[in-house]
Amino acid sequence: MRIGERILGVLLLMGAAVTALYWWDYFSGGNVMALRARWYTAFESSFPVADGGMALCMSVSGLGFVLQRRFAAPWGLMTGAALLYLAAMDITFDVENGLYASAATNSAMQFEIFINVTTVLFGFATLVVSGRTLRRGIHPPNG
Repeated sequence: MRIGERILGVLLLMGAAVTALYWWDYFSGGNVMALRARWYTAFESSFPVADGGMALCMSVSGLGFVLQRRFAAPWGLMTGAALLYLAAMDITFDVENGLYASAATNSAMQFEIFINVTTVLFGFATLVVSGRTLRRGIHPPNG
C-alpha cells in the first residue's frame, strides 16, 4: 500500500472528526455561524444529516486506507463525490447571497471560505487517489 493512501486515510478520519466538531459548535455555541439571521440558519441547519453521511463515508474509507482494506477505494469514491457535492451546495449559497464579501470582517466567514476550499481540494484528491487505487487493482488479501 502506498504511503499516500495511508496519509489520505488519516486525513479522512480527521475530516470526519472535524465535521463532528463543527456541528457540535454550531448547535452548542454558534461560533462557526457567519450570521444569525433565520434565512441563514435555516439553510445551514439542513446540512447535518448530509454532512453525517459524508462523515460516515470519510470514516469508512479512511479506516480502509489506513488498514489497507479493499473497501477503501469504493468508499473513497463515495466520499469524494459527497465532499464535492456538499461543497458545491455551500459555495452556491454563499455566492448567491453575497456572503463572501463579509469575510474581511467576519472570522466565521473566513473559516467558511477555508472549509469551502479544503472541501473541494480534498474531494478531488480523494477521487484521484481512490480511482488510482481501483485502477491498480491492489486488493490486499486481508480486506
